[in-house]
Amino acid sequence: MAVDKKKVVIAGGGITGLTAAYYLQKYAREHQLPLEVKLVEASSRVGGKMQTVTKDGFTIERGPDSFLERKQSAARLAREVGLGDKLVNNSAGKSYVLVREQLHPMPGGSVMGIPTEIGPFVTTGLFSWPGKVRAAADFFLPPSEAQADQPLGTFFRRRLGDEVVENLVEPLLSGIYAGDIDQMSLMATFPQFYQVEQKYGSLVRGMRKTAPKAKKPSEPVSAKKKGIFLTVSTGLESFADAIEAQLEPGSVLKSTRVDKVMKEGGSYSLRLSNGEQWNADCVLVTAPHEAALHMFSEYESLFDGFKNMPSTSVATVSLAFPAEAIKQDIDGTGFVVSRNSDHRITACTWTHKKWPHSTPEGKVLLRCYVGRPGDEGIVEQTDADLVKIVLEDLNKTMNIMAEPEFSVISRWKEAMPQYLVGHKQRVEELNSGLRTQLPGVYVAGSSYEGLGIPDCIDQGENAVQQVLDFLKR
Repeated sequence: MAVDKKKVVIAGGGITGLTAAYYLQKYAREHQLPLEVKLVEASSRVGGKMQTVTKDGFTIERGPDSFLERKQSAARLAREVGLGDKLVNNSAGKSYVLVREQLHPMPGGSVMGIPTEIGPFVTTGLFSWPGKVRAAADFFLPPSEAQADQPLGTFFRRRLGDEVVENLVEPLLSGIYAGDIDQMSLMATFPQFYQVEQKYGSLVRGMRKTAPKAKKPSEPVSAKKKGIFLTVSTGLESFADAIEAQLEPGSVLKSTRVDKVMKEGGSYSLRLSNGEQWNADCVLVTAPHEAALHMFSEYESLFDGFKNMPSTSVATVSLAFPAEAIKQDIDGTGFVVSRNSDHRITACTWTHKKWPHSTPEGKVLLRCYVGRPGDEGIVEQTDADLVKIVLEDLNKTMNIMAEPEFSVISRWKEAMPQYLVGHKQRVEELNSGLRTQLPGVYVAGSSYEGLGIPDCIDQGENAVQQVLDFLKR
């Protein structure tokens, strides 16, 4: 007797949507479930921000360049789709913070800017003595009063003072989200810091107790220390391509948007931009929240919390040089920029040192970042102007005696969703509303519970479980 197939449509072909499609189809095959999974992507390619340029022997990432190894879902998925032998760690080297037009080594033992070792913190030139004394107040201040949420900046300024926040914590944390820490949600971005403070009464003391232990002197030390990040040597775009190659033939529809989703009885009707009308038992939206608002215009009240959610525009500028063009090099893999520095760039990675596989012998690859709240207009500059701005900033600390052999400029307009205070509650309210009014509809991706590749993969996996549980019911 024939069994009707259940149909799941995934709107959005970034890493979250690819993950969900892959694991749903895998589960259906392994358990012989009558399940049809379709993925619809508005652009002509899948992978979202995972885009790679290969040119003249260089491997240049337009978007993210890596993911944290300790968040194991990304490496696990890469191995499943046949890229295990392509996973490489970054080369660990010195990192710097640019403060008052001078590069200062990142203090040893700091975790996301929080000191776990007293010696390096006391001797660093990043802070004045009054700033160091103010940071020491963290040992004596009581934990902050329990609250649902607060700005990252408020939390860290109270514990460590303005100088430590502005010269170290802010460049690191805001760089991840391209946001303003005085508006970003603590509980949606780094709730572990709040939990540590509440448990140990001191942020520094808590981070010292919870930070990974350093190797003992008796333990062997490798000649070249591995970093904490992983990437795919053939580029992260090849990761997305490898996942797509594992999907069932005909299950991916590109260059097509989901324009509207309507509930019809116990299922859903989807109107696509190519004029087709699809029915689905489950709908998973992994596209950005702006696209979700458009798809669910008939149910806009559900998405009230996301109507005014901003997204920051950023750009990356990658410059390739012959090694001899760099007359004054720096021993390290990159730096972040304090807001009190006279720089338009927010960070720079010496990619040829951090990722040696990315750059041919005798060449140099520098990757700089521009764009942040208050300076998003820089993303609209011409390619030539962006290269000029970046070179002027780099030559404040380096000595580059030639024009780049070529540049790769990637603009990401309104691409970095901002988790403002109360974000976690807004996500919970949205999910609750969907369960009540649109059962079988789910949202996941960078607009909701994490921007990093492993965070998005985790959300994709979680959505798979939600979809399967719903269909079983």
